[in-house]
Amino acid sequence: MNTKSTRATISDVAKAAKTGKTSVSRYLNGEHQLLSDDLKHRIKQAISDLNYSPSQMARSLKHGRTKLIGLLIADITNPYSIEVMGGVETACRDNGFTLLMCNTNNKPHLEQHYLQLLSSYQVEGIIVNAANMQETAFDCIQHASIPLTLIDRKVSNYDYDVVGLDNFQGSVDITEHLIDNHYRSLLFISEPIAQVNTRKERLEGYLSAVSPHQDLTAEHAEVALDNPELLQKTIAEFVTRHAGQPSAIITANGALMLFVTKVLHAMKLVWGKDIGLASFDEMNWSSIAGCGITTLQQPTHQIGYSAFQNILTRLKHSENPAQETRFEGRLIVRPSSHALPSKE
Repeated sequence: MNTKSTRATISDVAKAAKTGKTSVSRYLNGEHQLLSDDLKHRIKQAISDLNYSPSQMARSLKHGRTKLIGLLIADITNPYSIEVMGGVETACRDNGFTLLMCNTNNKPHLEQHYLQLLSSYQVEGIIVNAANMQETAFDCIQHASIPLTLIDRKVSNYDYDVVGLDNFQGSVDITEHLIDNHYRSLLFISEPIAQVNTRKERLEGYLSAVSPHQDLTAEHAEVALDNPELLQKTIAEFVTRHAGQPSAIITANGALMLFVTKVLHAMKLVWGKDIGLASFDEMNWSSIAGCGITTLQQPTHQIGYSAFQNILTRLKHSENPAQETRFEGRLIVRPSSHALPSKE
């Protein structure tokens, strides 16, 4: 005997209620005034007996709406991306949408694949949180006229909404804090900047903050996360060059901050005692890592929520020009950036 259960269809409901599919559709769509009390009762009973639930996707497509939002992220293990996703998901839930999340794992071929896949699912909008995405990957979205919002990045050849941190001002805030605490040698470390506007803006903010101070030594370096040897060499040479001076390191994101703390630990250097340290991104371990690390906290949940709101606005007003929304970061000062004791 075949015990495999099959999902009940609207035809099954109509047959059990001894009516037509049109009447069942009217019942499901809330058009109860068009049905007799007896017919409404029969349809309700049939739905209950068959445990019938209508396909929300089919009903949405019938009305030209899927209520689906796509989110493309580069790395699901990145705490920043997880928090942004939480903001997007909350906004979707508040507005009756469903979120489809795709993780590209920093693989260019997956970026194109997932954008095409989301387009085939007829999502009503796409949010992209992937700094290194190839610009050509956006071609299929542009051709499909799907509203798209970029999180903390710009694409030179496309006119899309952008939501993110005021990276320039955040970098200025971190740098000026260290200068005010009498650090005289600074090293700003970023991942390779290339065409990633987020990294470029953070470097520009740093350089702007140090430029009025002629008594400062300000350096910067670009180091990939998969090159720990170069990172260790860069820090070791910086420390050696400025031995005896109050020196500090600024890292452009939380992932780099973690690598730098490992290097400093291996070199037996204590941040807040032997060297200053500050970073973009508030991590869940920032307050307990040694003496606590000064960070620039991003309103990640708010950024994610706002990205969805941009999609919603774009669905209603597709003709509006692209807009850029920037949020302020919050500097959380901890002992890692306190003024170092005099070495005289």
